[in-house]
Parts: sequence; structure tokens; C-alpha cells
Amino acid sequence: MDPRSAPAPPKAAAPAGDGRAPAPGAARTRAAPAPDPPPIPFFGQRESFARLWPDIRRHCGDVLDDGKFSHGAKVAEFQTALAQWTGARHVVGTNSATDALVLLLRAAGLRPGDDVVVPAFSFIASASSVALARGRPVFADIDPVTYALDPAGAEAAVTDRTTALMPVHLFHQLADMDALGALARRRGLTVVEDSAEAVGMRWNGVHAGLLGAGGVLSFFPAKTLGAVGDAGAVLTDDPGIADTAAALGHHGRRGDTVADFARIDTPTSLVGHNSKMDDLQAAVLLAKLPHLDTDIDRRAELAAAYTERLRGLPGVLRLPTVVERAAETGPVFYVYLAEFDRRDELAAHLARHGVGTETYYPVPLHLQPCFAHLGYRKGDFPNAEAACERALALPLYPDLTVDEVDRVCALVAGFYTGKGQP
Repeated sequence: MDPRSAPAPPKAAAPAGDGRAPAPGAARTRAAPAPDPPPIPFFGQRESFARLWPDIRRHCGDVLDDGKFSHGAKVAEFQTALAQWTGARHVVGTNSATDALVLLLRAAGLRPGDDVVVPAFSFIASASSVALARGRPVFADIDPVTYALDPAGAEAAVTDRTTALMPVHLFHQLADMDALGALARRRGLTVVEDSAEAVGMRWNGVHAGLLGAGGVLSFFPAKTLGAVGDAGAVLTDDPGIADTAAALGHHGRRGDTVADFARIDTPTSLVGHNSKMDDLQAAVLLAKLPHLDTDIDRRAELAAAYTERLRGLPGVLRLPTVVERAAETGPVFYVYLAEFDRRDELAAHLARHGVGTETYYPVPLHLQPCFAHLGYRKGDFPNAEAACERALALPLYPDLTVDEVDRVCALVAGFYTGKGQP
């Protein structure tokens, strides 16, 4: 065979891009940029809601079948279940924890013009509820570690018109109820707990809200036990307070009015409010309540993960601390709140990278414009004012993953070391 007629050997396959330099002026191909990671909201419950949907649908179906959407049978069922879970002798469901505080203060005997000692660092409702109940909030400083009412400061704030103390249990632990209880007994004061954030917190086995005349719980969606809108409850072991709070929340009508249409026309003995709980909120809460202990455990795990990763970082001024007490206490992480240098800049940095945060609280209560008439000035309560300048809450909820905690902490570290993305 003539070698000239033999087929040419096959050409070797060209490497990807054919290995040749691009012609002058030819466009270079660039790799697509990596997609941004999904945002991390301050609060989310999509996965939990999907998992609980069969139970939520069943309870909501009961409400639709019953046809009573406020102050009905599902509210009564939830009140019973919550009383069993907390150990309270009486639970009064309400439309919010703010209204619950107003009802409780009035039911506990607050008279127009009475002073109530309130911490200067809290949500506005802690003080506005006193004003709405026609009392006068008198502010005191906080303990800088627990963020709760400082017993010495509280005693200094007592006046000859003071009739009540309002400890507020914030973020993950109770106020010093031994010291505050002793103060109340010594000065003849009623203890009314703003325990709105304290679902699951206990003092020697006694649930928050049951360490004085009564307390409240909030079921705002982001709370440890959250509804799908506003809802709250009064907790008390006192039957007289429970009866009066329930009447005040239903236009002043006494008696067991839950799920009783006829009671709407009964005589009104008190000038009350319309603070009734909606049954659809009670339905959601009943579906969630059996899982509450598991959710609390998950919150503790995530809080521990945050602390492990943030401890020792520059710019981190204070991490959550559970204070040892003589009593056995049950901390519950409603939020993960820490103090940071350049707090507002850090929050903006996290927001640019899709991480939600919350500032608790940007203005101390004694400097709120609505209380300017009380005459407080900047510098009156330095611990509360310092917390307002430095405290920031990071995402914390059962659906959050440890990988997301890693991302948040890496962003915090990058902000302070300058090694992360701007």
C-alpha cells in the first residue's frame, strides 16, 4: 500500500478552550460570580410552620366549625393547656401582653396616681401600661449583667406614693426575685411581673409571672411561644385577680364569659376594655405548645454556639451571662443579646450581608418623649443608657442552623478585624 494513500492519524483533542491564546481584541470569558448566600432573617418559622401544619390546620378547623372566632372554646382550651404547662392556677387569654399588663395592674389594685417602679431599660409597654392604668411610672436603673431591675436602685426609687414594683424579665433570665420580693415585703408593695419574654423561665420551679401578684406572657410571633399575630395572657394564682382581669378584658362583664354568647348582654360591673384573645391565635398556640420544651432546648444550643464563636473577639464587649442565684433558675434564650462596640455600624454591616438584627432598646424609657413630663435627664440611669447604646440581638430561633450561626459570627469577626467583606 502506497503510504501516501494511508489515512492521516486522528488529531489529538484540543484542550478546553483549545489551549490557544485568544486573538487580539477577542473578549475573554469570565466565570460567573458565586451567588449571594440566602439572607438570614432576624426571625423565621417557615420550616416549623410547615412541620406543624397538620396540627395547626386541625385546631383552626375546630374554630371554623365552631363559628366563634374571639373568646371562644379554643381560647378556653388554650387557657387550660397553658395553666397546666406553667403551673398557674389561673390563665386569662388576651389580645396582647400590653393589654394583659394593663388588666393585671388594675386587677391587682393600682389606683389613679399610684407610683410603680419600672426599670429604665425595657420595651415601652412596661411603662406605658402603668400610664394606661392611670398610675405613674417611676424609673430605676438596671443590673448591667442581667438587664433587669436593680434591687438597690428600685428601693431608692420608692416614694410615699409607690404601691407596686414591676420587675421585667428580659432576654434569657429572671430578675433577682429574692431581693425584689424582700423589698416588696419590707415596703408593703405589690409585685407585678412583666414576664412577657419569660415563657419557660422558672425560679425554684415556679414559672415567671407567679412570683408575685401575677404576670403576663406575650405570644407575639417572634416570642419563644409565638402566635401568627398579637396575643398574650395574664398568669396568676389569685382567683380574685383572675376574675377581675378577665372581666376587665371583656368590657367589665364578670363571670365565666368564655364561649358564652349570652354573657354579652349581662350587666357590666366595671369600666373595662376589649382585650379578648382570638381563637385562631389560640389554635396556633395549641399546636405549638407540645413542642415548646424542644424549641427551648434548641434555642439553648444555638446560644451556646454563638457564645463559643464570639468569645474573645475584638469589639465584643459583653456576651450573655446566666447569673448564679441561691434559687434554681431556668434560663430560656428568647433572643441572643450581646453588647458591641460601634453597635449601629455593625448592624448596618450585617444588614448589607443579609443578616437581620434588632436593637434592644434604642432609647431608655426615662428619655422617651412621652415621659418627658416626668423630668428625667440623660445620665440619671447610666447602666440603662449604656445598654441602649451597645446592645444588639442576633438571629435566634429554632429554624436557625449552626451553619447560619457560623456565617453571622464570621461577619461579626470580619467587621472588627477588617478581614471580611465591607
